[in-house]
Amino acid sequence: MSVKSTNVKPAAALLEEPPLVQGGMTFGGITEKISSIVETRTPKTWWLLLGLALSLTLVLAGSVGWLIWEGTGIWGLNNPVGWGWAIVNFVFWVGIGHAGTLISAILFLLRQRWRTAINRFAEAMTIVAVICAGIFPAIHVGRIWIVYYMFPVPNQMDMWPNFRSPLLWDVFAVGTYFTVSFLFWYVGLIPDLATFRDRAKSKFRKYVFGTLSLGWRWANKQWKHYELSYLMLAGLATPLVLSVHSVVSTDFATSLIPGWHTTIFPPYFVAGAIFSGFGMVLTLAVIARRIFRLENLITIDHLEKMNKIILVTGSMVGYAYIMEFFIAWYSGNIYEVFAFVNRGFGNYAWAYWIMFLCNVITPQLFWFKKFRRSIPIMFTLSIFVNIGMWFERFVITVTSLSRDFLPSSWDYYSPTMWDIMTFVGSFGLFFSLFLLFLRFLPMISMTEVKGVMPEADPHHYEHAHGDEDVRHGGAA
Repeated sequence: MSVKSTNVKPAAALLEEPPLVQGGMTFGGITEKISSIVETRTPKTWWLLLGLALSLTLVLAGSVGWLIWEGTGIWGLNNPVGWGWAIVNFVFWVGIGHAGTLISAILFLLRQRWRTAINRFAEAMTIVAVICAGIFPAIHVGRIWIVYYMFPVPNQMDMWPNFRSPLLWDVFAVGTYFTVSFLFWYVGLIPDLATFRDRAKSKFRKYVFGTLSLGWRWANKQWKHYELSYLMLAGLATPLVLSVHSVVSTDFATSLIPGWHTTIFPPYFVAGAIFSGFGMVLTLAVIARRIFRLENLITIDHLEKMNKIILVTGSMVGYAYIMEFFIAWYSGNIYEVFAFVNRGFGNYAWAYWIMFLCNVITPQLFWFKKFRRSIPIMFTLSIFVNIGMWFERFVITVTSLSRDFLPSSWDYYSPTMWDIMTFVGSFGLFFSLFLLFLRFLPMISMTEVKGVMPEADPHHYEHAHGDEDVRHGGAA
């Protein structure tokens, strides 16, 4: 009895995920596509962007140099606002760095195969963002020449750093986060670096990539060690997603300042960090996808899944905003009540409502599938997310400090041009390092993308031939 063809799809087919790699790309095609970005002649556009980014980096260097020469008086700090844009920018950049670890480690442990097209440059973004973040704790301390007191120097050196200071916890947390993230990123790069080594046409490139690939020879034993190492680093990196921004939030929560002294800060900061990190990943992914013509590798389905995560985390952040007002009212503490009323209706109300609009209102558009799959809309909303999350850190830091317990010390904080130049310059450093990564290293993991393709299944061709027999009326 022959099997008749029918237009009715089985239930399994209806639930089947869309292909992670489109356009009929083969293993060889993926290697050629990603390798060509690095191996071809450097485009003029890249040089133009790098020149602009380096110019902004020089602005950062000049601003920091003048700060060291003159002191923090060049900033807009006053009494009582002793923390200004430096801390705002620090928390902002640390938050940006959260998405890379989440995409790479947690989604890897949860076996989310769609992460493979975006994890590599998300990891690079994490490393670069943490480098940018690390600048600000060092320069905001005032006496930068004794900045080594932030490090856990042994007490027998008679320096006695304060191990109870949250600033010291930041060094532990951010330092550990950077180290594990860098190792996780580098270990994932090794097979792709070996591919570049084998394709190299010059002795210099072969030597450089041969050194960086650590003697990788595609042996089965090496693959076993590689997969175990990758799994262990993913397990180490996962708690860091929760710990790093929890420690950063504790910088605020250990204070008695109204609006800071609250237990909601750690989960609230973590959700906000993931939210802002995915916003930046989405911004970079849309641009890279268009410039390098990666539509078959970074598909609209990848971007839609990221938009769903932005929707979830944005809703969590919105819930935290509302709960802060409720907790302040329910506490009966007049100082807490005043702090939050002042946020919404005081001198900085404009900043609060920009934050609320960008972080809570605009992401709700992602409830609609049409908006989740629209490139212009998702790109615009990702920009709003990053703007809103910077304003969130500004509202938390400046609004709470500017109106403390003593009305006689209240003052309005305004940034100077040196605050602005330092912040803008940090974007120059970020994009300079990120552009160098895009030019000289594989921005998408070739081995991981190949690993999630149907052809990677050792029984794929058996199933393919079996389906072919059925379609041609094989015996049933």
